[in-house]
Amino acid sequence: MTIDIRCLTGNELEENLEEVARLRISVFRDWPYLYDGTPEYEARYLARYAQTEGAVLVGAFDGSRLVGAATGEPLGQELEAFRSPLIERGYNPQTIFYMAESVLEPAYRGQGIGNRFFDAREEHARKLGYAEAMFCAVVRSEDHPMKPADYQPLDPFWRKRGYEKLEGALVRFPWRDVGEAEETEKPMQVWYRAL
Repeated sequence: MTIDIRCLTGNELEENLEEVARLRISVFRDWPYLYDGTPEYEARYLARYAQTEGAVLVGAFDGSRLVGAATGEPLGQELEAFRSPLIERGYNPQTIFYMAESVLEPAYRGQGIGNRFFDAREEHARKLGYAEAMFCAVVRSEDHPMKPADYQPLDPFWRKRGYEKLEGALVRFPWRDVGEAEETEKPMQVWYRAL
């Protein structure tokens, strides 16, 4: 199977946000995010990428169908919740590129697309003059009742990419879990690397 990886900005980015929303709702419903998303929330949440200079959508296309997506934008343009933990540790958000979501349909995993997502976003960030990159990953308890017995965390993959946890740097961001009635804040570990 041949997957076409494309970096989209501007109008092309905006034209694909509805499909990114579909992917986020589907992929993030699984462990460890357990996200119970809606198209309405997604439309509001993702709209900022179309309005942010420097934002990128790296799309994985099977023919004309978007089967995976990874987004990013300058951290200085991100929500305060994502900037604060770095500012508190002396980092300058203006020099950091934020690697946001990365979602891929299960049938397309294990083919190196995750590496291609990181390669493309890091290259985009360097072209814009960014010297650092970061992303966040949700933290769940080891004994969470919805954790699959065969779950393998992505920490080894991220470390191979050069990212390390910034110890104690947690973003707190709300969403509604599957089976819950209300949104609750979730801790998200910050991972960081120099580009």
